[in-house]
Amino acid sequence: MHSQKTPRNGLSCKMVLQAVGKVLRKSKTKPNGKKPAEEKKHYMEPEYTKVRVMDFDLKHLVALPTREIDLNEWLASNTTTFFNLINLQYSTISEFCTGDTCQAMTACNTIYYWHDERGKKTKCTAPQYIDLVMTFVQKLVTDEDIFPTKYGKAFPNSFESLVKKVCRFLFHVLAHIYCSHFKETVALELQGHLNTLYAHFIVFVREFNLIDPKETCIMDDLSEVLCAPLPPLPHNHVTER
Repeated sequence: MHSQKTPRNGLSCKMVLQAVGKVLRKSKTKPNGKKPAEEKKHYMEPEYTKVRVMDFDLKHLVALPTREIDLNEWLASNTTTFFNLINLQYSTISEFCTGDTCQAMTACNTIYYWHDERGKKTKCTAPQYIDLVMTFVQKLVTDEDIFPTKYGKAFPNSFESLVKKVCRFLFHVLAHIYCSHFKETVALELQGHLNTLYAHFIVFVREFNLIDPKETCIMDDLSEVLCAPLPPLPHNHVTER
């Protein structure tokens, strides 16, 4: 689950904490005791949005392969992959996402509440909410009756609605990482991975109408920037390896 962490090569936990601490201390000053203005969206700064792991045609990447695979199989495969990747991305900053630092599950000015199977609405800390999300999704994607892996086994009639629910939850996690833990992500030099994962996910859910645009509109500014192709490199550009 998301609590498992894989340390980066050559980076001790102490070094990571020191790097993150330096970044965070710069933003904690409150001049003259006044209430600080709404925090700037650092993830929208060009120096960060231009960073990707690689640049490729996302529309082509998410499109259903013609006559090669069933739609539900394609949705199942991609949804499971996104769950694993977003779970892994969150694990890189999870030690900084605590009940003290994130007392509610927020993204921009939105607070997300957890609704249990009986519909009871509960306000959770961000780590509690994300743990509930990951546990719920893990149970779904490993349920052979919902995400069948054996040849010839049919998908349930509720499959598409469940995929939409999973994607909505995963979007909440990504939005929270950007809005509450982007500085830690930059300190870990993982903003390129986060940007690439987010853009891939958004193009996928748009392609198959898996999330209501009203749900994702809080991050539309970022989505439009990251989902647009990067400008071509100059002809005289030399890549160092």
